Amino acid sequence: MKLLSLVLSSFVILHSSLAAGRPNILWLTSEDHGPHMGCYGDTYATTPNVDALAAKGMLFKHVWSNAPVCAAARTTIIAGMYGPSTGGEHMRSMVPMPQGTKMYPQFLRESGYYCTNNSKEDYNLAKPEGTWDESSGNASWKNRKDGQPFFAIFNETCSHESQLRKRPHTAIHDPAKVRVPAYHPDTPEVRQDWAQYYDKVTEADASAGKRLAELEEAGLAADTIIFFYADHGSGMSRNKRWPCNSGLQVPMVVYFPPNWKHLAPKEYGAGVKSDRLVSFVDLAPTLLSIIGVQPPEWMQGHAFAGKYQTEPQPFVYGFRGRMDERIDTVRSVTDGRFVYLRNYMPHLSQAQHVSYQFETPSTRVWRKLFDEGKLTPEQSIFWKEPKDAEELYDLQSDPDEVHNLAAKPEHAETLAKMRSAQESLALKIRDAGLLPEGEIHQRSEGTTPYDMGHDDKLYPVARVLKAAGSASSMKPDAIADLKAGFSDSDNAIRYWSAMGILMRGKDGVAAAHDEMVNAAKDTSTHVQVAANWALAKHGSDAERAAALPELVKLANWSQHNVFTSMSALNAIGDLGDKAKPIAEQLKALPAKGESPDGRFSGYVARLLADLNGTKPPVGEAPAKKKKKGKK
Repeated sequence: MKLLSLVLSSFVILHSSLAAGRPNILWLTSEDHGPHMGCYGDTYATTPNVDALAAKGMLFKHVWSNAPVCAAARTTIIAGMYGPSTGGEHMRSMVPMPQGTKMYPQFLRESGYYCTNNSKEDYNLAKPEGTWDESSGNASWKNRKDGQPFFAIFNETCSHESQLRKRPHTAIHDPAKVRVPAYHPDTPEVRQDWAQYYDKVTEADASAGKRLAELEEAGLAADTIIFFYADHGSGMSRNKRWPCNSGLQVPMVVYFPPNWKHLAPKEYGAGVKSDRLVSFVDLAPTLLSIIGVQPPEWMQGHAFAGKYQTEPQPFVYGFRGRMDERIDTVRSVTDGRFVYLRNYMPHLSQAQHVSYQFETPSTRVWRKLFDEGKLTPEQSIFWKEPKDAEELYDLQSDPDEVHNLAAKPEHAETLAKMRSAQESLALKIRDAGLLPEGEIHQRSEGTTPYDMGHDDKLYPVARVLKAAGSASSMKPDAIADLKAGFSDSDNAIRYWSAMGILMRGKDGVAAAHDEMVNAAKDTSTHVQVAANWALAKHGSDAERAAALPELVKLANWSQHNVFTSMSALNAIGDLGDKAKPIAEQLKALPAKGESPDGRFSGYVARLLADLNGTKPPVGEAPAKKKKKGKK
């Protein structure tokens, strides 16, 4: 009996010493939903499991996903760097990891952790060998070695955008009781989609409850730190794909058991609702800090827990690049109250025709009502063309972000502060997303977008940021600088000069007519696209007649790379009826071609289908899960 007691005592001591070294870490994530949960004060939501976790743990009130779509958001998490810095901001693109860097699971594995992902990855960065111990539908902490600490993710996809429009559907929430935000029209279709979205959030909560119960049953809850969060805002239009608060704000609930409370955020306590600003770029350094590893300097986030946690930050940031087949460049900032958006392509509406987004019934009826002139000003903003160059919203008085304060004199100081924060980050991380996507790949040949972006000879970021800012400012006094930019030796400066003239319409083309005619034959295809786009849309009949065939040539995937083809097709799509003379030529363009990665394969086909009035290929589904048993 004494021997048995000694053995049991030794086991307890051994277990305690192992636990004292490294906690287990469990991440429960779900797709496409904002903080529409009971613990965030939403009385319409039904989320008992996460609510209970928040009651014994803590939630963050202001969390941004950095990007309003899955792949770009997850790319920021896995690297601990902003997508515009690594070149991974564009939806389903694929670029190499920066030299000398690692994905965060590699650090954890090197520290002895068993790291599993079940099972969605969906990164815009090429995954290095040995990132996960297992990433599959079977991946679980249960497969680790005895006594080995684990880091495990379970990704719930039931709340994905595609599921909120799936019919038939058995309702949980009454559509009549849903709150319709000010930017959406109050129609049966909108209420149905919103109510079904809440139903799916309830399913995601149930999934989280199942995983938490498994942990309890295994006797591991006392030594496991738990995070619950979603990967970006809801799958509803003007949430997903748009980098305002409704597209970026996500729930994040954390629980540090008593054994590990010393690693929790400084403000941690049962039921606490923290005002600390957090975003996805902070997750990787926070993980390293929790396991006692100092985050490397190249990580761009700030640890909010663990040994190396930092003080709260004054701002968090968002971005949008290409979303599926549609191109845009937007940057955003919040201080927790105000939200600032900088639209570097204000001539394009928020609601460019992403074919997958238009599979949602509420999106289609919303567009129909806009075309019929039946929307309120607040409901029309999404479709507005052009956008405002700068947007500023006060979340306290305007949580739906429909009243732009950027032009209000009483908010000039706040506007300047937020603009400065956005531009400062762009310079600090050397925002490569200010280059056309094809230019990123071209300049990065033989290296990576991040390393190219950090070489001032390859990428003079301060000059490019100034050119992009001048182009998109829409200020008349910027014309002189734009005209001067056409003679610059850097493609990006000439590109932004051409874009700036395009944004200014007929007046811009008239003011820089000769420069635009020359730019239509520039050595850079991206400058050519912008110039021919402007001449076709705002030039004379003769200039349109000359520019349209050039755009067809640029759109031909057999003659140019996929980036030039997509850019040209986006330009043609913006021309509307002015593109009718080339309708037959568009039907002859190839929908297939070579590209850096297979995930680009459907974008040109979708653009052509939209132009030709044919059925587009299958839309952007959730990234495929790993097959069971496959690593």
